[in-house]
Amino acid sequence: MRVAAGSGLEQGTSLTPGCSLRLQGVPVSPGCAAGRPPQAASARTDIRDCSVDPPYLPPTAINTTAQLAALRDIMRAHSVHAYIVPSTDAHMSEYIAERDSRLGWLTGFTGSAGTGVVTQDKAALWTDSRYWTQAERQLDCNWELSCRGKHQLGPLPLLHWAAPGCGFTGCSQPWTASPPSDTWNSYSQALHGSGRTLLPIENNLVDQVWGDQRPPPASGEIYTLPAAFTGSSWQEKVAGIRQQMEQHVRRPTAVLLSGLEETAWLFNLRGHDIPYNPVFYSYTLLTNTGISLFVDELRLSAAARQSLRAGCPGPLCVELKEYRQTRAHLHHYAQGNVTIWLGTKYTTYGLYGVIPQEKLLEDSYSPVMLAKAVKNPKEQELLRAAHVRDAVAVIQYLLWLEKMVPQGQVDEFSGAQHIDTLRQSHNRGPSFQSISASGLNAALAHYRYGSTLARASSSGGEWAAGGWEDGTTDITRTVHWGVPTPLQKEAYTRVLMGNIDLSRLVFPPNTAGRTVESFARRALWEVGLNYGHGTGHGIGNFLSVHEWPVGFQSNNVPLAAGMFTSIEPGYYRDGEFGIRIEDVALVVNAQTEVPFLTFEVVSLVPYDRNLINLSLLSPEQIRYLNTYYETIRARVGPELQRQRLEEEYRWLQRNTEPFPLGSAATTTTTTILGTLTSLLPALLTGLQA
Repeated sequence: MRVAAGSGLEQGTSLTPGCSLRLQGVPVSPGCAAGRPPQAASARTDIRDCSVDPPYLPPTAINTTAQLAALRDIMRAHSVHAYIVPSTDAHMSEYIAERDSRLGWLTGFTGSAGTGVVTQDKAALWTDSRYWTQAERQLDCNWELSCRGKHQLGPLPLLHWAAPGCGFTGCSQPWTASPPSDTWNSYSQALHGSGRTLLPIENNLVDQVWGDQRPPPASGEIYTLPAAFTGSSWQEKVAGIRQQMEQHVRRPTAVLLSGLEETAWLFNLRGHDIPYNPVFYSYTLLTNTGISLFVDELRLSAAARQSLRAGCPGPLCVELKEYRQTRAHLHHYAQGNVTIWLGTKYTTYGLYGVIPQEKLLEDSYSPVMLAKAVKNPKEQELLRAAHVRDAVAVIQYLLWLEKMVPQGQVDEFSGAQHIDTLRQSHNRGPSFQSISASGLNAALAHYRYGSTLARASSSGGEWAAGGWEDGTTDITRTVHWGVPTPLQKEAYTRVLMGNIDLSRLVFPPNTAGRTVESFARRALWEVGLNYGHGTGHGIGNFLSVHEWPVGFQSNNVPLAAGMFTSIEPGYYRDGEFGIRIEDVALVVNAQTEVPFLTFEVVSLVPYDRNLINLSLLSPEQIRYLNTYYETIRARVGPELQRQRLEEEYRWLQRNTEPFPLGSAATTTTTTILGTLTSLLPALLTGLQA
């Protein structure tokens, strides 16, 4: 069982020993994965089959006929041949409010990454491999699914699909929901000289179709984060950004902040505008002499307003302006002798386009995003403490599952509710919908359980992160309560080996995450296995659970001491099971003669001993595990005793017993050959790569 998302059985079906509940997974969609033929119509009941008459749709698919017909009517009225619908909002947020879920409303697809394109006679969705199977479950047959890899979602395939070999006018709304400015520019460049035109439309066409049924805007309070949870005042942060402006060779006069995390972090403010993310709708224009915050002022708490206005008048006075005035104010400011510094990853074309090119200073990420990525000593201390408390909740949950699953009294839905309840008394809520996935649902990387398709937990599970006020946690554990198959045990052990190999790595300063990412995949690659999602992402200090620009992908910045990142290799066999082992780690200085870096793992929950094949592990890997378990005992054990959780304390002692070194693999060659032999039958039948 993977504890992070749902599984797939009907709600109320109990978990049974002997089945596997995945921690987290990424599936392969029928007909989409390279080298895999489309599955027979009767092979799967959880995904759509548009090749039969009438088409087969699972209960999770949404009928989108009415939405598409209404959108096409409006497109004709605007002489639009193709309309682009991204999955994000006006701030390029990964997780969005229901009000901004235009792609989800139009398609039924609820994944966090995707782009839809609608023409007068067809419609298609582009997403990456994390969501292929999820899309096949949620889309009806009005939609084609483009199963391209995560790095193949470029403008050419999308735009050429929309109008192959002919001219068209393609539109996207540049202000309320559009690709980021760099993506918009790539679309325009791809169309240059082709007879095709990409045009911005002022009013969002999906919003017009959605009409009165569209959810209302956010109205919750925007509040200050206590000084004890920040490590530095907002005035100190502003001074640091202004210093970077002065030191830059181009001497920018202003920094534009469009990402919601940027403004929240800069001013030590938090809100509730997006589920699971403590942010609020806002923009900031920080100049070398003044500060403009574009926000709904009426929603600011009295303490927040007082904090922002304490320096008035003067360069540390925050001038509060209406959120809707951002574009007009920026346009006016850009008329002067100015240079505006911005991050293209979080700036829509609607804002980017009002600034003359010669007055732009562009980077992928703003200086605020880069400053936020390196946690100060206080933030590091707080995040470590949050993970101790989170470990207590997860250990309570694992013990509860051990008792309840054999009795058949747990399914994905009730399991997720229970972990949320255990965390509720200590935090402000989960940092994303808890992933509780069993069986074939565990093969979905970002599975979300639903009330109609919540599977019984049969063998494993994954838990979502917690939104502690002093930090954000993210952990995934896969567990099995019966007898795992040789393939499940082999795959789990190799995922664990990848987690260990990356976690214990020592590397030079200024090393990009993508340079060392393969250490997490090597043990899987040795036997022809792989996973389709990223290996890790940054973690916010009581902010978003996925925090850029830290991580192991090509668009991440070099790793530096003080950064927190997840380390989360996995393996997913579509339609059967999924495995993910995720920990959060702090980049720290290594104990070397010359300055090098390494990771300090701050997640403190043991792995499932039932799934580990010790004969595959090297002596170094076993020593690492034993040292890690000593750390768990030292840090979490006293907290369990302080809370008088004696049964949980005994569970911790049992599950952190040191592993015998005599069980380790003797040579790498022997291990690889033995593994290849054991996996050969499964590989021949087409294991997911």
